[in-house]
Amino acid sequence: MTALTIINARLGDGTQALQTLYVKDGRFVSAPSATAETLDLNGKLLLPGLVETHIHLDKACIMQRCQLSEGTLAEAIAQTRSAKADFTEADVYQRGAQVLDKAIAQGTTHMRTHVEIDPQIGLIGFNAVRRLQADYAWAISLEICVFPQEGLLNNPGTEGLLCEALAQGAEVLGGCPYTDADPGAQIRRLFELAVEFDRDLDFHLDFDLNPEGMTIGEVIRCTHQHGWAGRVTIGHVTKLSALPRDTLLAVAESLAEAGVQVTCLPSTDLFLTGREHFHNRPRGLAPLQHLHACGVTCSLSTNNIGNPFTPYGDASLVRQANLFANVAQLATEAELLRCLSWVSSESARLLRLPDYGLTPGCRADFIVFDAPSPAAVVAEISPPLMGYKAGRKTFERAQPRLLRP
Repeated sequence: MTALTIINARLGDGTQALQTLYVKDGRFVSAPSATAETLDLNGKLLLPGLVETHIHLDKACIMQRCQLSEGTLAEAIAQTRSAKADFTEADVYQRGAQVLDKAIAQGTTHMRTHVEIDPQIGLIGFNAVRRLQADYAWAISLEICVFPQEGLLNNPGTEGLLCEALAQGAEVLGGCPYTDADPGAQIRRLFELAVEFDRDLDFHLDFDLNPEGMTIGEVIRCTHQHGWAGRVTIGHVTKLSALPRDTLLAVAESLAEAGVQVTCLPSTDLFLTGREHFHNRPRGLAPLQHLHACGVTCSLSTNNIGNPFTPYGDASLVRQANLFANVAQLATEAELLRCLSWVSSESARLLRLPDYGLTPGCRADFIVFDAPSPAAVVAEISPPLMGYKAGRKTFERAQPRLLRP
């Protein structure tokens, strides 16, 4: 593997000092190699690669197969179920590859993708995404979370398929409790399976704007019961946005104490929720700023691209960070840096990545921006100019050239 010396890099550490970094055998090291190539960044900003914690590659890019009229969660599930009947392994692979190509060029170097498992689709999606996992390892580390989108206890045969996928190497077990008649029972059963297979958990949870009927308490209880702190993530949890401040902070403190992490999916959650309101429509996003302040590990993520859950998207995590900043009215440098961390360092912490960063020993996954600061990356939705995975260049983007008369 080629050694690399990176010169004239700004690292976003609050100074304008140009720095030198060294890469050997795919990792940052403390000393140069005699045979190293030189990468001169000419003062451009170098950051660790971005981390996507929650996306669905298997059902991406299917809008042309669906008919959207209501824009609700129920319609999205029904339309996707109908489209899924015609999925093939080759089809899932091709659509997933489209998204991965975009994600890599947007600076993502690590990704957790959720894959639906049920008797209708079987392991078709899982097998396709496993092939993507191997074929795209040169540019992105792909972690597979298998989950029962169509229900677990209400859908006989699903648990056996989930166990088969876990036995074949799926790294994470997911859940969708609101799809079962007894959401709490699904949560409890998934914790039992997670302990049996020694897997982290990632739930789609509490996905509406009614503060009643929250299942977050059962997740917290089971996390304590099974000693799974730091290994449980809940995504969406838009019900949190409907809670008064004191109630929210109490829940946030309980999440932090239990070690339950939270992912917000801004594009999807804004598109699907609040449609019953004609005026004064609520924003309806999990309030990460308040959760983070209470010690909860948080992330922002894409969720869906080009399907009834989210009909658009370009796989840019910087765009998701900017969208959240707009909706949550975050604008100071410290707030924008926090938004950036929710697609980078905090996301890496959520996924328990042990070698993330720019210091010696970390994997040399990094991206380069032409931006004055990390906060400006979010404020300006800056596209990365190039990216590296394990010290190998994976993409480059030419800067636009104005043709003045």
